[in-house]
Amino acid sequence: MFYTLSKVAWFFATPSNLLVSLILLGLVISLFKRVRPFGIGLSLAMTLTTMVLGLSPIASYVLTPLEERFAPFRDDGRPVDGIILLGGSVEAADSAARGMIVSNESAERVLDTIQLAHRYPNARILISGGGGTVFGDGAAEAPIIAAYLKSVGIDSARILIEDRSRTTAENATYSRELAKPREGERWLLVTSAWHMPRAVGVFEKAEFPITPYPVDFRTGGGRNTHRPFAFISEGLRRLDLGSKEWAGLIGYYATGRTGRIFPGP
Repeated sequence: MFYTLSKVAWFFATPSNLLVSLILLGLVISLFKRVRPFGIGLSLAMTLTTMVLGLSPIASYVLTPLEERFAPFRDDGRPVDGIILLGGSVEAADSAARGMIVSNESAERVLDTIQLAHRYPNARILISGGGGTVFGDGAAEAPIIAAYLKSVGIDSARILIEDRSRTTAENATYSRELAKPREGERWLLVTSAWHMPRAVGVFEKAEFPITPYPVDFRTGGGRNTHRPFAFISEGLRRLDLGSKEWAGLIGYYATGRTGRIFPGP
């Protein structure tokens, strides 16, 4: 119940959804003569705010601290015992309907995992991702990704499938139960750079030592951080993403699912 309520609450609190809701609210209010100026003013103000937030680099300023929290992985020659791929890169329901893998903007998670699987041929590959949508559980992502990895030549004996998790916290808990990591083993954690701080925090809480392998960067860093967006939808999409992740960090810390509000190296 808590999981569903939190998903629904965030659906309406997402910046883009909230802005559109306020614009519509202003239009509804403007139908009433006594408060018409307020309603029109609210709609105009929220429309202008939507344009500013969508076109300006504000979204990059929100995302950049998340993406730069952990440096890109550099191979130091040490052996790797396992690779953990967190779900979130495949549209499970669409994949099931199409009979083929349908990826989203985070496809790098899968692509880099394939590369790592070839680089470290003795490493186990744990795919963590159950079903999780706003208004239902949905199809599990992990089995779909596992089938794809097998189709590109990765030995199924190396693959571990964790298909129960619906949240990042459950990713860590169930992954530890399945992997049973031994002391001294080295596991790489593959997830989006903007998601890595929260992912590291929950794996720390689950007492599953990992080495971050951030992928799927949404900002270019450096001067590119200050570059405006060409499309309002592009800026709002990244603003939604960054805002949700910061809210997740605060919420996870407040509920004791992470031990640090902004986990880092």
